[in-house]
Amino acid sequence: MTGPNGTASLITVATCTLNQWALDFDGNCDRVAQSCREAKEAGATYRLGPELELSGYGCEDHFLEADTFAHCWESLVRLLVEEGCTDDLLCDFGMPVLYSGTRYNCRVLCYNRKILLVRPKVALADNGNYRESRYFTAYRNGDNNSNQQHQQSLLLPPFVQEKLQQRCAPFGLSYLQSNDGVTIGCESCEELWTPMATHIDLALRGVEIIGNGSGSHHELRKLDQRLELMVGATRKCGGIYLYSNQRGCDGGRLYFDGGAIIVCNGKVLAQAPQFSLQDVTVVTATVDLDDVRSYRASIPSFGIQAVNNPYYGGSHENLIDCPKTHLLTSENQHYIVSTPIPLKLSTPEEECCLGPACWLWDYLRRSGAAGFLLPLSGGADSSSVATIVGAMCHLVYESAQSDSQVAADVRRVCRQDDKSWLPSSPQEVAKYVLHTVFMGTRNSSENTTSRAQRLGAAIGSYHLSVPIDLVVTAILQMFTLATNRTPTYQLYGGSLSEDLALQNIQARLRMVTAYLFAQLLPWTRGRGGFLLVLGSANVDEGLRGYMTKYDCSSADLNPIGAISKGDLKRMLLWASKAYPGYDDILQEIAGAPPTAELRPQADGGEDATAEHSQLDEEDMGMTYAELGWFGKLRKFSRCGPVSMFRKLCVTWSHLSAAEVADKVKRFFYYYSVNRHKMCTLTPSYHAEGYSPDDNRFDLRQFLYNTKWPRQFAIIDKLVAEREREAGETSTKKDD
Repeated sequence: MTGPNGTASLITVATCTLNQWALDFDGNCDRVAQSCREAKEAGATYRLGPELELSGYGCEDHFLEADTFAHCWESLVRLLVEEGCTDDLLCDFGMPVLYSGTRYNCRVLCYNRKILLVRPKVALADNGNYRESRYFTAYRNGDNNSNQQHQQSLLLPPFVQEKLQQRCAPFGLSYLQSNDGVTIGCESCEELWTPMATHIDLALRGVEIIGNGSGSHHELRKLDQRLELMVGATRKCGGIYLYSNQRGCDGGRLYFDGGAIIVCNGKVLAQAPQFSLQDVTVVTATVDLDDVRSYRASIPSFGIQAVNNPYYGGSHENLIDCPKTHLLTSENQHYIVSTPIPLKLSTPEEECCLGPACWLWDYLRRSGAAGFLLPLSGGADSSSVATIVGAMCHLVYESAQSDSQVAADVRRVCRQDDKSWLPSSPQEVAKYVLHTVFMGTRNSSENTTSRAQRLGAAIGSYHLSVPIDLVVTAILQMFTLATNRTPTYQLYGGSLSEDLALQNIQARLRMVTAYLFAQLLPWTRGRGGFLLVLGSANVDEGLRGYMTKYDCSSADLNPIGAISKGDLKRMLLWASKAYPGYDDILQEIAGAPPTAELRPQADGGEDATAEHSQLDEEDMGMTYAELGWFGKLRKFSRCGPVSMFRKLCVTWSHLSAAEVADKVKRFFYYYSVNRHKMCTLTPSYHAEGYSPDDNRFDLRQFLYNTKWPRQFAIIDKLVAEREREAGETSTKKDD
């Protein structure tokens, strides 16, 4: 089958990644409109957007509010009527829709200012970080004894009817057919991952183009699974599969890692980057639909299953014919068919660095803060956070040279009024946005003091070395005056309780000191604003509870709170090669034994070049590698103490059963006794699937656009209308 006048059935399709923000309706609408403009400029006739792109995916409990749905309809009207986004472009938008008193997560397909189909999601994500069924209902409509789905009709809100001159829109699991024979269907995020994936049924019905609008977060080693599913889907079913995903931090712990992709017949034709500071990225491909038809016809099993499909040659109740929709490339346009490209996958080390770096930039620019303050100890954890911020500065510097949005953001964050100012280097960005403070005591070694100073210099941070012994001594003197007792370290004959108290007071005073400096350092530097305090407790320490409650791990944000110690050390080694000037210091830090440096040196500190004698793994009674095993078995394998013991007896065959039992019991004891600390855990970037972060009851994001532009503008408009009506009423009374 060919197009009109015997020409090839060419179509150019577009998908995108958008850096949306929960409840930022105007900003979200702007980014959607920009993606539509870019798709048109590339010659596309079909554009796919991310899941719930009009509201932002992370609205959470705000999806229970009627306002959220109303604002999405307002945005849709603006896109269709004011922006003309769907003029000669079939757009697949993501938004929540209320139908018959039930909330649905929907795809809304529009063309030439008309809604052609509202397609609800049939499989909701409810595992891990997702609780979609808390807000939405999985769509079910059909005969219980068959898969027959009946098309229904959605009555549009009155103001939408007026603006679009359209009263109703088809609602259900339908698919579209254009006037020139192109068939297009929908799949939504989780449906790709389910055993009975919807794209299989669509392919067997003859649908040639399937769009998947998604809200998929970054998790280490996850992207390859996502891509395998899409490549595999089209390899066995044929067809064109487009995937669109949100990008960035939209108000919570998750970072949505973009990676929009176009696949045809098992081959990748276009792929957007996984980590980027661009708010809008559009990728396109030109495909000959005859290649899809030929591919499917060459697979005998596909033909057999298509014929056995209950809808083959029968009811077309789910097919929506769109006689005024034209999607094929016209014969006077010349496009080159897209050829396959190799898949681009980041290594776990890159993911550990670049994912949190992008997340931090989004948080910084949207929070209104002037930068970050990091208590930098010179150890692997805080140095990893510093390295991630350094990577962020590299991304910002590079992107600002060509991206006007990043350039405007970096001028605002750095408090630069000159509209032409751009940073001259990543180190200049760091000079403004990263403040590092080494808060040493008499227990600190010269090694860590030196490492903190050298790493700060390599990154370009504003670095201070602040001894806190004076404050520690004052607190202890206060305690002695109140109790007439003076605590002593175990090394000098004190009890364990005394020793822990002396360690914890140092850690907690560092938190207090960090917040003091975060509030006042911009003032001392002659700049306005405040600094966000960064924590640096890794996922294994959180799992074990190996941290002081309300110490310097208590912060505003923690970029590494869901990353293991092993991954962090590998990330440091990767960054030592990726960023010039970081090599020697990061390799030294990665090779140093982890230590809290909260107790005196066992040898009295006579050897200034020696590493500290207080080692984390000795204090914990387990290694970081063992903690990784405990975390994965607890979460991924859903093991309790007994089943974990049984599994580890096989895995750790070099240990006796008694040794394994001792380690398992030790882990579960400390896990349970320290679980209360998770309720105060600093909001952490989500990276590792076995994060022990607590589940909150009130599920609303913690980063808001405090200007509430759409909402407040509507309130102002309503106030003006009421004042005008009141004035008119008063005039009539006077008459």
